[in-house]
Amino acid sequence: MTEAAAELGNAQRVRYRDQVRRARAVVRLARYADQASARAARLVRAAGRLGSRLPPLVWDLMLPTLLLLNVMTTRAPQELPVAVVLTTALALPLVWRRRAPLTVFGVVAAAAFVQWLVDVQLPADIALLVALYTVAANSGRRGTLVAAAIVEAGVLLACLRWATEGAFLTPFVAVTAMTVAAAVLGVNVRTTRAYLAALKERAARLEEEQEQQARVAVAEERTRITREMHDIVTHNLSVMVALTDAAVYAQHRSPDKATTAMLQISETGRQALTDMRRSLGVLRTDEPDAERHPLPGIAQLEALADQMCAAGLPTRLEVEGGHTHIPATAQLTVYRLVQEALTNTLKHTPAGTHAKVRIRCSAETVTVDVTDSGPRPPLPGATSFGHGIPGMRERSAAYGGKLQAGPLPDGGWGVHTCLFLSSSGVVSE
Repeated sequence: MTEAAAELGNAQRVRYRDQVRRARAVVRLARYADQASARAARLVRAAGRLGSRLPPLVWDLMLPTLLLLNVMTTRAPQELPVAVVLTTALALPLVWRRRAPLTVFGVVAAAAFVQWLVDVQLPADIALLVALYTVAANSGRRGTLVAAAIVEAGVLLACLRWATEGAFLTPFVAVTAMTVAAAVLGVNVRTTRAYLAALKERAARLEEEQEQQARVAVAEERTRITREMHDIVTHNLSVMVALTDAAVYAQHRSPDKATTAMLQISETGRQALTDMRRSLGVLRTDEPDAERHPLPGIAQLEALADQMCAAGLPTRLEVEGGHTHIPATAQLTVYRLVQEALTNTLKHTPAGTHAKVRIRCSAETVTVDVTDSGPRPPLPGATSFGHGIPGMRERSAAYGGKLQAGPLPDGGWGVHTCLFLSSSGVVSE
């Protein structure tokens, strides 16, 4: 029993050592296989980089060269002249296949037919598949179908002559599959090229549209700045002219009032310069004035009314509802509408005229009413040559409003509009 147990233990140890050796051998083989795969991948990548740098003509010359070398090294001396001539006729036209695919295919097909007539089998027959691929990749559907039919007819003739007895179907199906694969591959390449060309055209069109949108945005910005400059300059110059006239009239009778008017003129000029710097500050990256002086809004209408009173136009302001929720651009529009309307009243009405400004604010709309009590002739801004009333209409239309400006039934002049604050009613300026 003891000897039998010892023998059994020895046999188990031997089997265990054999299993360990086999496992280590498998691990080494796996490691070697991984290293070989990595080397092959590096070689493929290097070949791909080298191939991408070679011109297409080099690739087109490579196949005829290889086929000629194969014929010259495998054919018997008595068969060599005919084989070399036929191989040259089959493979050499492929050099020009990118320039004239249909012509090259015709030459290769004719050479293949001559080869069939003289009953010589050559590896250069693969040139016919390359020519078919080129036709499918560069011609339309009709040319591809005609070329594929010609190749298939050649396949049938070749299998009828050179297939061994009783083995016609296998080579015929195999070569037919190769023909279909060459044609399908060429069609896929042509489709991919067309798709990429369409993408490039679309990208170019989108870039052109973006440039057009940028030009339109620049034009709109110029129009906006021009409108702002018109409102600022017209209003402040009108106020300064009125104050200057008042100062000249009062300089002898009431020097204190003349001094006050002159101070008002100075303040109005400084305000005009500030407004101009603020409006033009968007054109300069180093202009901090727009941050120091925010855009005027409904809160600044009281100062505007006081300025008009100092210029000789008594103005009463009424603001109904809160305006803190109204966007800054909408408040600027309200301010410019009121400013333009009061400026027109100051310029075109006689002394003693009174003006009234009424602003009604709600969650969705802002209603602006500016009326005065003075008779006046038609406003120059109402004609097609001015910018006053048309500019006001543009500002109002930007928020979906329709400006109404004209004489009132009881006398005087009125301006009315309603601005819509909802996104559907806003049109970007």
